[in-house]
Amino acid sequence: MSSDRLDLTLRLVRGSGRLTLAELAERLGVSEMTVRRDLDQLQEQGLVRRVRGGAVALDVPAEAAGFAVRERWSAAVKARIGRAAAALVEPGGTVLLDAGTTTAELAAHLPARAPLTVAVLSLQAAARLADQPGIRLLVIGGESRAGERSLVGPLALSALEQLRFDTFVMSIGAVHRDGWSEFDLDDAAVKRAALRRAGRTVAVADASKLGVQAFAHVAPLGAVDTLVTDATTENDTLAALREAGVQVVPTEGDPA
Repeated sequence: MSSDRLDLTLRLVRGSGRLTLAELAERLGVSEMTVRRDLDQLQEQGLVRRVRGGAVALDVPAEAAGFAVRERWSAAVKARIGRAAAALVEPGGTVLLDAGTTTAELAAHLPARAPLTVAVLSLQAAARLADQPGIRLLVIGGESRAGERSLVGPLALSALEQLRFDTFVMSIGAVHRDGWSEFDLDDAAVKRAALRRAGRTVAVADASKLGVQAFAHVAPLGAVDTLVTDATTENDTLAALREAGVQVVPTEGDPA
């Protein structure tokens, strides 16, 4: 869980520029002592700078704090979530796959659900699905975000408006009683467009994302049909999701 929290802590600090220990502790639902330890680890990796009472974001190249760094964190959890979400995809359907480290893991399991038409918003997912038997691969146009290699911007939004999907598999930075949210405005805009173009939406998020609010609102809780998560402890966010009609699917090996 600590590596999941590192991912989220890094996103929060980079999104705000500067945060105090108290603010991070409240946003993450952990003690200030835990926040201090996490910030120390991030500082050792050159990703943030510790200051009195908190931390500030460092002006590092996007690739130094992007997909390649976060992909190594909690790889086993992301693989379990990806496998469980892939099992919800019906063979013969059309799927829109969001960008993100968890959805990239999920892409590796989609050939087992073939035949499928899969449109991707991620260059990493495209690489995993290219030339796979039974997969018709569509790469949504757009601008590639440095470090993330997610496809965003006017071209991506325009392409989405011309298509319709059976299922949108959405990665998400944060989920709270007030709704789904993201740390980047462009990512949030693409997710909102994708939600409008899908018959159903399956969100994927590890437990560290629950109870957190990010900068850019994506949608109310009820806009998503299913959440696949490794969360095993009931909390206010899971209760709010169920109240909104969202099916919560635990990963394999977790209690229902």
